[in-house]
Order: sequence, then C-alpha cells, then structure tokens
Amino acid sequence: MKRNPAVAGTFYEAEESALRKRIEWCFHHKLGPGKIPKIGDKRRLKAVIAPHAGYMYSGPVAAHTYHEVAADGFPETFIILCPNHTGMGSGISTMSKGEWITPLGPVKIDENLAQELLEASGIIDMDESAHIGEHSCEVHLPFLQYFNQNFKIVPICMWMQDLETAKEIGNAITDASSGKDVLIIASTDFTHYEPAEAAYKKDQKVLEAILALDEDRMYERIYQYNVSMCGYGPVAASIIAAKGLGATRGKLLKYATSGDITGDSSSVVGYASVILE
Repeated sequence: MKRNPAVAGTFYEAEESALRKRIEWCFHHKLGPGKIPKIGDKRRLKAVIAPHAGYMYSGPVAAHTYHEVAADGFPETFIILCPNHTGMGSGISTMSKGEWITPLGPVKIDENLAQELLEASGIIDMDESAHIGEHSCEVHLPFLQYFNQNFKIVPICMWMQDLETAKEIGNAITDASSGKDVLIIASTDFTHYEPAEAAYKKDQKVLEAILALDEDRMYERIYQYNVSMCGYGPVAASIIAAKGLGATRGKLLKYATSGDITGDSSSVVGYASVILE
C-alpha cells in the first residue's frame, strides 16, 4: 500500500523545493536551533519528542529535535508514536506493509519490525484506516527525509492513551527493538488554546516529569493540572521503551508556543523538543 500525504499543502508545502526551503527556514528561525547540522554517528539517543502542528507554527521547535537526531546519526528504523485525532481505526493501529509518500519521496515501512511488534503486544492492530488522514505521524517524515532517504518507519497511532496501554506498548517496543538499530519518536503538542502564561506553567509541570523519565508522575500532573496535551500516551510509551533500551535521562531542547510565532499570547498551543538518552 502507498499511503499518500494527507496534509501536504496545508501543514507543510506540497512542492519539493518549497518544502526544503521551509525546513531550512525552521532551522534558521530565531526559535530554531540556528543551523543545519551535519549527520553524525554517535547513536546515543533512545527516543525523542517533537510537535506536530503546521511547520509555520511548530516547525522551529521541531527543528531542535531533528538537529539532534541528525547530529546523533540515523538509525535503520524510526518507530513513530502519534495520537489519533481523526477517530478512525482501532484503539492502537499500525501499518505492517507498504510505504508513505511525501513531496520528498517514499518511506518504506519496516515490515519485519512491524510484525514483531504485532506479535509482542496483544493490543496493536494492523489497521491502515487510522493512518490515512492522520497528520501527527506524517509531519515528521519530511524533516527526516531532508537529511537522509535511507531509513524505514513503523507508525503507531494511539487512540487509547491510558497508562496501562502505554506501558504495554512501551514494553512491546523494548522487546521488539532490543538489539536493533531503532529510534523512537513521540509526536505531541502540549497545552491547547490557553493564555501563554498558563500554558507555560502547566507544560513545565509535565515536562519536569518527562525529563525525569517518570511516566506515572507525568499522568498525575496531566490530571492534576488539567493539561490538554494530545499525545501523552505516545510520550509515556516512549519513556517506558527508552528506559528499557537504556535511557537514563531526558533533556529539554526548546519550549515555545504558537504565540511566539503569531504574537498573540491570548490563546496558544505549547510545543516542546525533548531527547531521551
């Protein structure tokens, strides 16, 4: 199956050269990392967190994550965990065959790893429908393709985001990924549509738990402070998997809001770039 882009022309440019220029804009933006990195070979990262809004809004923050991914060196496969915004598909959905298309070209699914994940967890289903219109996995691919065309993905879309489910997914990723060249990407935005000051205070509480690699405390703070973070399940699963693969710490690279781009601080969405190593 070929999964065609759902948000090319809206969340990011639909034409290749314009998309490459937009990605470069993200890196050079005042909220971005300031430079485009050279590809390294350290491979110390276990998981990363990046936002999934339109590149105009969250791209400069996402560029911090992808600066570190490129500088750390490309793995063979990215497992991309994203929330389900469309309501389509089963509770936990992956695709086990085919390729995803973006304006920068095709990305193949790692069929072997996808199958191992299906076997390692009893709650992951092979369900293409969850991915057809979902933007929160797709928007990460052009950032990766800008640097390297030679990688595969396993997309996992989470409608069920309770802690028990996240732990099962995280442990399954650890089991299936052990000994393989894999990097996990958790796709999330943070507080939605609140004043910038309130969003910042809430998001810092959640980020403190994430940086401590404490998924239980993260859930407690989301409930305690009523944080409208859309991808908490993917983040929790990534923390659990990263710890299983040897991660010992988290690092916040950048936090900003949509208001930092638009100048309107009355109603913002929070974005964070984080690495787990």
